[in-house]
Amino acid sequence: MTAATLDAVLNCIADQATCGRVIVALAGAPGSGKSTLAEQIAERLNASKPGFAAVLPMDGFHFDDSVLDAAGLRPRKGAPDTFDVGGLRHTLQRLRARDEDVVAVPVFDRDIEIARAGARLIPCSVAVVVAEGNYLLLDRPPWAALRPLFDVAILLDVPEPVLRMRLEERWRGYGLDDDAVRRKIDGNDLPNARAVMRESCDPDIRLA
Repeated sequence: MTAATLDAVLNCIADQATCGRVIVALAGAPGSGKSTLAEQIAERLNASKPGFAAVLPMDGFHFDDSVLDAAGLRPRKGAPDTFDVGGLRHTLQRLRARDEDVVAVPVFDRDIEIARAGARLIPCSVAVVVAEGNYLLLDRPPWAALRPLFDVAILLDVPEPVLRMRLEERWRGYGLDDDAVRRKIDGNDLPNARAVMRESCDPDIRLA
């Protein structure tokens, strides 16, 4: 992303923030760079006004492995039906209400493949919450109920060959062999990526 494009995104968010708390949805396929961009947005906003922005990762709402095992969903971990969408919706509603001193949110620890409850605190003073995750704009139940909770919707549109390269690097970085990497990517990650790009609702901003 160019500096000018990032500046345009930041200006859009800042314009909305003059009317109260802004909740941003930053969606995209696995490997599209959502987490990195969300942190960049928060860092830039906080550079001039410390504590102005915070990041809410969707991955914190993963079902635990024990739940996925019981449902036979462990091989599809990361697919749309492996998340607590209701929990995420209620958290977004609490953040929109802005009537609590602080809202504790879960954060996914990829090193141990577990979501850590209450791992991040978002105080009432935060003006911009950047929610980032694959399915935030997915136009199918129960995900579609999230869209009215977002003031700004951003979708990252990254070519599939680039996604594959990034995902290969990710999984090899966690010590997986070539066969395991292929199973992860072709059996789960890329099918999920195609669902994101095919079924997400129209964003306010599309970043290629």
